[in-house]
Amino acid sequence: MDEEYDVIVLGTGLKECILSGLLSVDGLKLWKRFRGNDKPPEHLESSKEYNVDMIPKFMMANGALVRVLIHTNVTKYLNFKAVDGSFVYNKGKIYKVPATDVEALKSPLMGLLEKRRARKFFIYVQDYEESDPKTHEGFDLTKVTARELISKYGLDDNTIDFIGHALALHRDDQYLDEPAMDFVNRMKLYAESLARFQGGSPYIYPLMDWENFPNAVYGGTYMLNKPECKVEFDGNGKAIGVTSEGETAKCKKVVCDPSYLPNKDLLDLISASSILDMGYDLEQVQKVGRVARAICIMNHPIPNTSDSHSVQVILPQKQLGRKSDMYLFCCSYSHNVAPKEKYIAFVSTEAETDQPEIELKPGIELLGPIEETFFDIYDIYEPINKHEENNCYISTSYDASTHFESTVQDVINMYTRITGKQKLSHPFLFDPLIVGRLVRVQVLDLSVDLSAASAAAEE
Repeated sequence: MDEEYDVIVLGTGLKECILSGLLSVDGLKLWKRFRGNDKPPEHLESSKEYNVDMIPKFMMANGALVRVLIHTNVTKYLNFKAVDGSFVYNKGKIYKVPATDVEALKSPLMGLLEKRRARKFFIYVQDYEESDPKTHEGFDLTKVTARELISKYGLDDNTIDFIGHALALHRDDQYLDEPAMDFVNRMKLYAESLARFQGGSPYIYPLMDWENFPNAVYGGTYMLNKPECKVEFDGNGKAIGVTSEGETAKCKKVVCDPSYLPNKDLLDLISASSILDMGYDLEQVQKVGRVARAICIMNHPIPNTSDSHSVQVILPQKQLGRKSDMYLFCCSYSHNVAPKEKYIAFVSTEAETDQPEIELKPGIELLGPIEETFFDIYDIYEPINKHEENNCYISTSYDASTHFESTVQDVINMYTRITGKQKLSHPFLFDPLIVGRLVRVQVLDLSVDLSAASAAAEE
């Protein structure tokens, strides 16, 4: 371990593992965590049969994360399975999310007239091509807001609710007053992902838990089960390595999640005079919220989801009278996460109170009979350090959502900060300050052959 590396990545979470791959191109442990030394009941079966991700998220089949995994060759080591269903909660019931004009006409979510209006909107989104003005119908989506675009089609609030939150996967309603381009692109991604494997949802999930993900990262050196990793700083406040078990690995940059660099007194690491001279900021991260979640073990699929073995259900904020959405994630033995006939469900949301049992009740009530439930609250942090000064690149904590779209964006943003490469499909940028001149830039090219990743359908 006493060597020097370009970058040391601390942690085996998905963000850290993806960054490891890019930069180099838990059994039933939850019982012990929440129940201590109590013996698990026999009806839960052997702990060896469980592979429980503590923060599980589905992947868009045509999304940026799949492209990143292909780019890093991780798809050679991981097998994926299509997720059975994508649903939305509306007026106390669960409905399949309609994603195309054909599905809109069949959906019980809308009345006859609303179906026709929704169909026209879906056709507009499906046909829209940024490079073809003929498909724009007079709208400049870089200037027109999502609210203004939707109003042209006369969609009612319930339709806007499921389109914005269950298709475009926005976590709140701020998107309505932002340029519509991102909103339309999100809807197109959902439809393209749904069509890719022709299953019941646009999502895929690995046939193994992410704890095994580090084994798929190639091109670097990985060390597992290293206890109490401590980031080492020099007298000027720059990270210079990581120490564990008396050994220090030196490096030029450290990548980690907020838990490795909490806000604490660094006077033992950096001289007081250096701090005063440099104006060094001791604050590394700031708390921006909390996530409340319930982890439930069941012996049946979620009711009203067509007996889906794997499923996401989104409960939009307005349906619950909340400030943010609630999410249901469910996987089973079909994805090798639990024993035969067992299902693992997560109910999560951005915490608005100190009582997760009460706050999560609307989602838990949709699950049906539950064998065991574990409640948890964790803090969300985001970095505020000056990475160019202390060489520490810190990720944002995982949010409450059950998909990876926000997570992979954080990964790509971190990769850009670490390497200077931007996510572009062409190695040239138009420089508006130098009219008519193309400027070569470093890029992270994610234009990959998507056929390199495949997902098995439900047997």
